[in-house]
Amino acid sequence: MKSLLIVAAALMTSWIAPLAQANEDPLLDEARKVAMSLPPKLQATLQAEIVKSDFQGAITACKEMAPKIAGEISKESGWKIKRVSLKARNDARATPDAWEKAALEAFDKRAAAGESPAKLEKGERIGSEYRYVKALPVQALCLGCHGKPDQITPEVKAALSQHYPQDQATGYSEGEIRGAITIRKTLP
Repeated sequence: MKSLLIVAAALMTSWIAPLAQANEDPLLDEARKVAMSLPPKLQATLQAEIVKSDFQGAITACKEMAPKIAGEISKESGWKIKRVSLKARNDARATPDAWEKAALEAFDKRAAAGESPAKLEKGERIGSEYRYVKALPVQALCLGCHGKPDQITPEVKAALSQHYPQDQATGYSEGEIRGAITIRKTLP
């Protein structure tokens, strides 16, 4: 009897999971795919630059290449994509609007309550737009430029000061929410 119940539960799960996926908002699924196409491309660019010229070179690559990569993804997908943070490094590009700020603050609360930052996301239709935001947790690679003061070399501190005199984006630990990828698309 016990094994029959296990088999029945497994069958129910195998049917329910595809139904849940089939009922998921197709815009959410599309937004998630577009948003998650940025991190691997940016990470590969940064890793190559770190190997070539250490973290000082990664600062310039991040400053120049991240917007270009996001622009390419936007052009290919039709979604406007950018990164935002409550502690912006580049105020002109990374300051969240009211909707993004509310989402980031909610993510911080949810993470403090024990939710995995890697799973935090929000998507919704607002008027004639669909908006999506996905938390970006700090990875080990990020600490050379975004970590605590004792993790950042004097050379990197000097480069950050030169490129970002108003920088607020340091003091993080691995796994904390650094910011978010945010995308939006006007709907027909």
